[in-house]
Amino acid sequence: MRAFPFAILLVAPLAAQSPPRTVPFTVGMVITHSVKIRPGHYAAPAGDSAALTVRGSDIAVDLTGVELIGTPDRERPDRFTGTAIRIDGGRNVLVKGVHAHGYKVGIVARHTTRLALLDNDLSYNWKPQLYSGIEKESLIDWLDYHQNDKDEWLRYGAGIYLADVTIGDLKGNTVVQGMNGLLMVRSTGVRTWNNTFSYNSGLGIGMYRSSRNIIMHNRVDWNVRGYSHEFYNRGQDSAGLLMYEQSCNNVVAYNSVTHSGDGLFLWAGQYTMDTGKDGANDNLFYGNDFSYAPTNGMEATFSRNAFVKNRIEESWHGLWGGYSFESVVLGNHFAHNVEAIAIEHGQDDRIVGNTFDGDTTAIHLWWNRIEPSDWGYPKHRDTRSRDYVILGNTFRGNRRALRLDNTQRARVDGNVFVKVDSVTRLTGDTTGWSFTPSPAPASTSISARYQVAPMAGGMDAILPDGARRGRATIIVDEWGPYDWKGPKLWPAGRDDALPLKLRVLGPPGRWRVVGRDGVASLSADSGRVGDTVVIAPVAGREHDFVLALEYRGAAVVTPFGEPVAAGRPVRFEWRRFVSMAAWHVKFVAYDSLRTPRTDAIAITRALQGAPLATLDTNRLDLTWYGPPQKTIPQANVLTEATANLTLTPGRYVIRTISDDAIKVYVDDKLVLDDWTPGESHVKEAVFQATGVHRMRVEHLQLDGWYELRVDVEPVWH
Repeated sequence: MRAFPFAILLVAPLAAQSPPRTVPFTVGMVITHSVKIRPGHYAAPAGDSAALTVRGSDIAVDLTGVELIGTPDRERPDRFTGTAIRIDGGRNVLVKGVHAHGYKVGIVARHTTRLALLDNDLSYNWKPQLYSGIEKESLIDWLDYHQNDKDEWLRYGAGIYLADVTIGDLKGNTVVQGMNGLLMVRSTGVRTWNNTFSYNSGLGIGMYRSSRNIIMHNRVDWNVRGYSHEFYNRGQDSAGLLMYEQSCNNVVAYNSVTHSGDGLFLWAGQYTMDTGKDGANDNLFYGNDFSYAPTNGMEATFSRNAFVKNRIEESWHGLWGGYSFESVVLGNHFAHNVEAIAIEHGQDDRIVGNTFDGDTTAIHLWWNRIEPSDWGYPKHRDTRSRDYVILGNTFRGNRRALRLDNTQRARVDGNVFVKVDSVTRLTGDTTGWSFTPSPAPASTSISARYQVAPMAGGMDAILPDGARRGRATIIVDEWGPYDWKGPKLWPAGRDDALPLKLRVLGPPGRWRVVGRDGVASLSADSGRVGDTVVIAPVAGREHDFVLALEYRGAAVVTPFGEPVAAGRPVRFEWRRFVSMAAWHVKFVAYDSLRTPRTDAIAITRALQGAPLATLDTNRLDLTWYGPPQKTIPQANVLTEATANLTLTPGRYVIRTISDDAIKVYVDDKLVLDDWTPGESHVKEAVFQATGVHRMRVEHLQLDGWYELRVDVEPVWH
């Protein structure tokens, strides 16, 4: 294990100068010398540019008391555009105190040396609408951060985006309720501390080819999507901290990184996958809390790293370390995970001095004889599972302490087992291992090379005792993770159960009913936050009803960032509208040579052929990788779905999610045409309804995942 870079150059203070003059803000202004912007609330649409640009060196921009609003309609964050502040090169640049909301990106800095970003609030910026439901997720919500050499990550927006920044100080910044907090690309020597990057629907912090940085004392909690408690826990590649593509020699310490899709998601990069060389190596993760991840508290693959004195509770895997090598897992606390440590194809890893409390399986090590044929990595490296040291750990209340499959040469010494159902399970080619239990754990002191002292002035970011915690507190709606700052109705179980039980969530206060439509009876008309309200809908309105409540109590921040003073009324509601119909679905084989995709008449004629399979459903929402019926091929399938849909007069939106292509006809008129193949994507069209309408859907599946979803909803606004 190589030495870790504890001494990193920090931003030097700007040279002493006269107090900067105060100037008014104007949209599109370019700042080339130190100034203070006159406090105020400014409508500052950025379009394709930036509302404010900083260009030059030795510049301090004081924006204390300044709020920049990019888009006034805060309730559609997926439509935000532009950048609030652009820092364009330079040396010794400081920006502090701004509040910027309603943009695609809050602050972007490129090719800047010695950058300081202090006490900025870049919350409530761009994020996409999510389409996963309570009982079932949608493929469209999955993320892909694998490439960013051409700023591909910017399609996901960010509170702060650093590209090619050398030496920086980020302190006291806040990014909540966007998609990404801080993204660092090819940046080095940046100290990120005392920030809050929480309740975002993508990443708290993301790093790409960024090395020798310090990340300490930050709150990075509830950065999550793809989770529905007791229904699915996929995470959809959201994470508290993403460290990608040859990001090396970083120190990550004393951060709270809880309740996120993955707490830590570290991946070596495509270069390593193709060549077997290098990795995201020699990072030190010390004293962090990575608990309550729907997927992995820590995931670190194809790399060499050290994990020391971290806490990982109630996750699927505490540490997933696939193909990790020469890594150190030292003095961590694992508790109540399904598998605390899971490493496939690992080599020369050291698992020393950890505690495992109540994990189903504490340590699982294995080798799969068949590896993906399109990976270059196993073609260039020995990938057997081998040469572990498991020393001085304490196992308490585990169903199984050690599971070793096809693992060679493991030294298991000086460990303590207390109330463990099964100490070992060995299968396959598991040879050359030694096992020596101990009445007391072996001495496993942490050497100085792995120790990190707290920073002077660093805040205690770890969730305090008694704070809200646990995966049951993760609630993800159509705009991302719920932050508990305002009232909310949320089902206690399925959202299609009847009668429907809704929990009243939020800060302390009282509620009362102020509106209902399609509701036959309620269990109560008023009460306190924490109650459960039981709704029985009117017969025939089971899929079309509304309940509206009014909250009074503590101060509230709405889901889109609007503050409401304590005692003021806040309206919130549960609205259910599902376009149920008797859909008849048939599947036919598709031959691209005989039936060109662009020939609509040929497609219609092909759909009139003999079906391979049929099914009937009351909701058109089909997703699979393996077809549900053997007669449906994996690839090259045409689908036709027909139904008669009864709608009250008004304007409606048809929303489709499809992989690969789709068309929708209403009364034989084409109203939605999305016939260009692609991965799962959304398309919408509006039409006027007058009663009963014949719906016909054409769908083309080429290969891979199959997704066909059609929703019809009233135009609410």
